[in-house]
Amino acid sequence: MVAQTADEAVGAGDEFALAGARLVLDCAGALYWPAERMLIAADLHLEKGSSFAARGVPLPPYDTRATLALLSEIVGRWNPRRLVLLGDSFHDRRGAERLGPLERGQLADLMRGREVVWVAGNHDPDPMPGLGGTPAEELRVGPLVLRHEPSAHPVTGEIAGHLHPVARLVVRGRALRRRCFASDGARLVMPALGAYAGGLNIRDAAVAGLFAGDFAAHLVGGARIYRFAHHACLPDR
Repeated sequence: MVAQTADEAVGAGDEFALAGARLVLDCAGALYWPAERMLIAADLHLEKGSSFAARGVPLPPYDTRATLALLSEIVGRWNPRRLVLLGDSFHDRRGAERLGPLERGQLADLMRGREVVWVAGNHDPDPMPGLGGTPAEELRVGPLVLRHEPSAHPVTGEIAGHLHPVARLVVRGRALRRRCFASDGARLVMPALGAYAGGLNIRDAAVAGLFAGDFAAHLVGGARIYRFAHHACLPDR
C-alpha cells in the first residue's frame, strides 16, 4: 500500500486531544501539555554508546551529548514548569555514573528551575543517584496517566513510551522511515528521543495490538508533524 499525501501537516507543534486534555505534539518528538506547563519525553537511552562500548561494540561516544542537546532545544521552546521523562532515560542502571562533565552540565542546565520526574523504565528501574529530580513508577495528573510501558488492557488517557514507534511510508515515490507518535485518541505511545534508540514499526503486533481499531501515526518531520492512518503505513520488509 502506498501513501501519497499526509492527512495533515502542521507547524512546530500539532494540537492533539487525549481524554479531554489538550496537548501539543512537538515536532522533535516530545509532548507538551500547556494547561500543566508540562513537557513529556520518552526513552532517551542516555549512555547507550558507552554501554555498548563496555561490551566490546564500538559506537561513537556522542549519543548522550546529541540527545541532551535535542532535549534542551525542546525545553527552550516550551519553558515547562515540569519535565517528565517516561523511563529508559538511561540505557542501564549505571548510566549516570558514566556521564562526562559536559553531559552533566547539559543535564543540570535543562533541569534548573523546573521540577523533573524520572519515571522508572525497564532499563533504569531504580533511581539514579546524584541527579536530582523525583523518581516515580508512574504519574497521574488529571485525566491522564503517564508510565513507561503501555498497559496490556484497553485504557483511556494513557501516555507511554517503551516501544519506540516508527512508521514506514512511500511518499511521492520516496521511501522513508521516521519516528512517530501512535494514537487512537484514547491512548498515546511516544516516540523515542534517544539518538541511538532505534524503532519498532507501528504495523508490528506489539504496537498495533494496543489499539482496538483505527489509529494514526503522527510522524516527526523536523519542522512539522505529519499524520497518516496506520493502514497507509507499510510493514518492514
